[in-house]
Amino acid sequence: MAKKIDLDKHIWEGWCVRHFIQELQPFMDMIYRGESWHTPFQTRKDIKDYTMDNQPYYKKYIPEVVDYFCQRYNIK
Repeated sequence: MAKKIDLDKHIWEGWCVRHFIQELQPFMDMIYRGESWHTPFQTRKDIKDYTMDNQPYYKKYIPEVVDYFCQRYNIK
């Protein structure tokens, strides 16, 4: 069963989990459609590292963002 993610959880200066996901989603979709130089992620750590490096403003680990993308792309 998929873990419930609080998309409205405040993270930083008015930014919620939902906002970080919305910013990263187009790039993640491109990667998984094969439209990027980046290969699709195989592990949770890969997704964690990518999201921390590429999310706007806040360069720390956001568990809910990682959980969302792991669920979306079926990464254990």
